[in-house]
Amino acid sequence: MRQPLQLLGLFLVLEGISGTIDHLAVQPFFGVILNFFNRVVIPRVDLLTGYELYANLSLAVLGLVLVIAAERAQP
Repeated sequence: MRQPLQLLGLFLVLEGISGTIDHLAVQPFFGVILNFFNRVVIPRVDLLTGYELYANLSLAVLGLVLVIAAERAQP
């Protein structure tokens, strides 16, 4: 169970960083996959409108917390 959670956390970190890069500039690599949160979720949630950069960075931090928590979990 640890490894799937670590992979999910790593994906969230990559998606958050990629969304941040895409928000500041244009993301040329894996844009369809890694920018799903930035291009699909954020525009549909009115609470996040205007806070796209913070939302993407929060997603990356959430992924990092998930990776650390999965690493510290007992096998």
